[in-house]
Parts: sequence; C-alpha cells; structure tokens
Amino acid sequence: MVKRMNSAWLGGWRRALAAPLLLHAALAAAEAEVLIGGQAVIEGVMMRSPRAYAVAVRRPAGDIAVQRQTLQRLSDRHRYWRWPVLRGLATLGQAMALGVKALRFSGDAALQPELQPAPVAAAPAAAAPEEKRGEISRWGVAASLAASLVFFIAFYKFLPLLAATGLAHSWTAFRGQILFNLADGVIRVALFLGFIAGLALMPDIRRVYEYHGAEHKVVFNFESGEPVTVANARRFTRLHPRCGTSFMIVIMLLAIGAYIFIPMDGFWIKLAIRLALLPLLIGLGYEVIRYTAKHGGSLFAVLARPGLWLQRITTREPSDDQLECSIRALEEAMALEQSQGGQLIIA
Repeated sequence: MVKRMNSAWLGGWRRALAAPLLLHAALAAAEAEVLIGGQAVIEGVMMRSPRAYAVAVRRPAGDIAVQRQTLQRLSDRHRYWRWPVLRGLATLGQAMALGVKALRFSGDAALQPELQPAPVAAAPAAAAPEEKRGEISRWGVAASLAASLVFFIAFYKFLPLLAATGLAHSWTAFRGQILFNLADGVIRVALFLGFIAGLALMPDIRRVYEYHGAEHKVVFNFESGEPVTVANARRFTRLHPRCGTSFMIVIMLLAIGAYIFIPMDGFWIKLAIRLALLPLLIGLGYEVIRYTAKHGGSLFAVLARPGLWLQRITTREPSDDQLECSIRALEEAMALEQSQGGQLIIA
C-alpha cells in the first residue's frame, strides 16, 4: 500500500502549487450538455455532475472513503452566468472552491487510521450546511483561493513581464510591441512548463498525476456510452481536451495575441492591463476549450493541441485500483444527480 502522505501538503505554498490541478473540474460540468468532469485529489478522484459531486479516496487500509454532496449552479440562480465568456468565469470560480474542499477531504481521508471505518458523507437529506469533517470553512476556502491567485499573478504575470522588460532594457530589438510581447509570452509558457515538470519530480504529485489519468480514462469511458468498468476504462486515452492543462495553455496563447494589440508603455501600466484582461481571457479560453472538445478538427483545435501534448506529463497511466476509485466517484456523483432529478444523458 502507498505510504501515507504528509498533511503539510495541503498547507501554505504547496496548496498554491496545486492550483493548476484544481482547474480540471472547471472545464467539465458547468453546462447541461457536459455531464461529467473531474479532478485528481490526494489518493483519489473527485467527479462532478451538473448538480452533484463525489470524492472517492483510497485509504491506507485499502478501502475507499467517499464524500458526496449536491450543488447549485450559479447559472440556475442568475441567467446571465449562462452567457458565453461569463459562464467560463462562473464555472472556474465554483470549481476552484469545490476543488479546495475536495483536496482537504482527500488529505484527511488518506491519513486516517486504518482501523477507522471509511467515512461516507450522506447524500442530500443529511447534507447539512454546516462544516463537516473533511471540509473547510468559507474563510479557509477564501484563503486558499487567495493564495493560489497571488501565486498565479506573481509567477505568470509579474515575473514574465519583469523578464521581458529586462530584455528590452538590454536589447533595443525587444522594445517593439510585437517582439516584446512574444518574449513575454514565451517566458510565461517556459515558466509554466518548468513548473509542471518540477511538480512531476515530487513523488506525491506523481501519484496525483496517476489519478488524473484515471479520471480522464473514466470520463472518456462514460462519454463513449459503454459500460463503465476498469477493463473498459483502461482502453481509453488519458489525454482529454477539456483538461485544465489545455485550459492554461490556451489562455497563455490567447494572451500573447491580445497583448500585442494593446500598445501601452510603462511596467505597471502593462501589468495592470494584463490583470484587467485576465477575466476576459479566462472566459474566452473556456469557450475555446468547450468548442474544440466538440469540434476536434476545427482551426481552434490547434490552440488546444499543445495542452494535449503537455498532458503526457500531467497524467500518468493509472493502476486498476486507481481506476476503481475513479469509477466509484463517478457512480456516487451519478446516483446523487439522479436523486436530484438530473437526466444522465451523454451529449
């Protein structure tokens, strides 16, 4: 059995490092036609349907702990969150908050003593609004998201712009609008690739990448219409177009094009423009990923292709036990979705 993981993984800067992994749920199940999506967590998988989610975690004793709960989509409360671009922001925000909760539950479950029975959070009737074991308070979620946001801005906005500005000071060729922003974009992508590759060197993260592969295979199996089994899921690819890795790459490529057409001078003005455009780029990136998932042969698919290549790093071939855990999360989410009146159709 896999050795226990240090609970400190969930705290401080290492939670910020997990931010790209939290994005996988953001691209999965916000709209009715995209039924199931997911996210890899510590020793397990979270699966999400439009109105429910479930987390299945393999404990040290070998049994599976499950947490499941209903969800209310922002688009159900306010129709404008269904509009293109805005729906991407709504999906990402809710998915990030949900991802932090799923990670916290998975960390607690993976570290629980073997002799304790595997916890199963009850479905809607017993799902009280107050905090449960394995969940964190709203303040805790807000702090985690804030840490991830600060890390994202510092690493992917401030540092690339600072490096490109340094190049412009040293070489006049980089002072032009096009070359400056190309350099800024290349540095940003290089930092992201280095970050992902560095994470892959950590044994704990490699395990998460294996569960990430299990999540993708099971989602593909479900979308195929075939019975969802370990044997069937094994046959599918682990590279999925709606993955958060592809999402990040698409945003970075869109940013290069957007910044070129906005001529602004001054380091802080450029940084402010980059931050102001971030919500728009997120919304557009979501629309591109959503479109290419349906139209793989389109021109927009070229933007998502580098993300598929990168998934060879962020996903690994899972074991049968990991596929079983992913299937359990899917089954629990589907059962709770049905209890809420959801129709489990494949679009």
